[in-house]
Amino acid sequence: MPHVQTVLGPVTPDRLGRVLSHEHLLALTPGPGSGQDRVAVAVAALGGLAAYGVDTVVDLSPYGDAGRDPHGADVALLREISRRSGVHIVAGTATYRAEFSPPWVRAAGGEELTGRFVADARTGIGPTDVRAGILGEQPTGLGEVTAHEETGLRAAARAHHATGLALNTHTTHGTMALEQLAILDQEQVPRDRVILGHLDNHPELDYVRRVLDTGVTVAFDSVGKQDWDLRTPPPAAPRPDGEYTKRSLRQSDLTRARRLARLVAEGYAEQLLLSQDLTGGQMYLNPTTHGQWGYRYLPAVFLPLLGELGVGERQIETMMRTNPVRLLTVG
Repeated sequence: MPHVQTVLGPVTPDRLGRVLSHEHLLALTPGPGSGQDRVAVAVAALGGLAAYGVDTVVDLSPYGDAGRDPHGADVALLREISRRSGVHIVAGTATYRAEFSPPWVRAAGGEELTGRFVADARTGIGPTDVRAGILGEQPTGLGEVTAHEETGLRAAARAHHATGLALNTHTTHGTMALEQLAILDQEQVPRDRVILGHLDNHPELDYVRRVLDTGVTVAFDSVGKQDWDLRTPPPAAPRPDGEYTKRSLRQSDLTRARRLARLVAEGYAEQLLLSQDLTGGQMYLNPTTHGQWGYRYLPAVFLPLLGELGVGERQIETMMRTNPVRLLTVG
C-alpha cells in the first residue's frame, strides 16, 4: 500500500496536511543538552502549527550532526516528540560534510554507507527501530564536491534504488546543484525523486531556473534565515588572541518571496518545496523571523507575503502539501 514512513510507523498519504520539508527538531538549542530538554523544546516549538494546517515535519539530520549521535540513538527522541506534539515526523538518514562527520563515516566506503542507509530504511536508524522515510540531507560543499561527499551521494543514490525513498540533498548556499544532479544521473536516480536543497540561497535566479528545467524538485527551505554564518567546524587547536572574521550570508525574505512568486508565475509550482531549516544556533541572528515566530514564521508571515505577491492558495497548497506528500510516498 502507498504510505509515508513516519517515526511512529507508516501513514497513508491522505492523513497528512501541510509539511515543513526540511527541519532539525533536535537542534533547537545550542549545544547538546539532555534528551528530555531537547524533547520539551521541540514539542513547545511545534505548538500552534495545527492552526495553519501544518501537521508534518521532515527531520533531515545526518549522522553526527544537528544533535544526532554517531550511531543514531537520538533519533528515538523524535518518536517521543511526535507522540507528545501530535505532529507526524519523518526521519531522514544521511552523512554530512567530512569536517562534521564522526570517524566511522569518514572511514566508510560507499558499499558500507549504502548498506547503512538501506538498513536505516528497512529496520531502523542505528540501534533504534525508527525507520527512515527519506534519504537526506546528503551534502556537497561550497563550490566543490569532495571525494567524501561524492561517496555519500552515490551511496544515497544506490539506497534509493533499494528502498524507493526520495533523495534530498544539501547544497551549500545553492552551489553545485547541477554537479549533484550529474552524479545522480550517473546512478540513474529518477529526477522526479530528487530534491535539491537550499536553492533559495543561490544569488542568481536564472541558475535556479536551469536546475528546475532538469525536472527535479527544488527546495526554498531557508525561509526566515535572512542572516547566518557560514558554518565552520570548531578549531582543532586554540586560535591566537585577536580579531578574526567569519564569512556570512544575507538573503532577505522579501527577495526570497519575490523570486519564488516569479517562479510560481512561470509554472514551476509543482517542483517547489518550502521549509525553514530552523536551528537554535542561528535564531539569534534572525530575531524578527525565527527568533520571534519559530516554526510559525513560514505559515503565519511568509505565506501571506507570497499571497500579496500574487501566489494563490492552490499554488501554496501545492508547495506545502501536494509536492512533499508525493515525494514522501512509497509503495
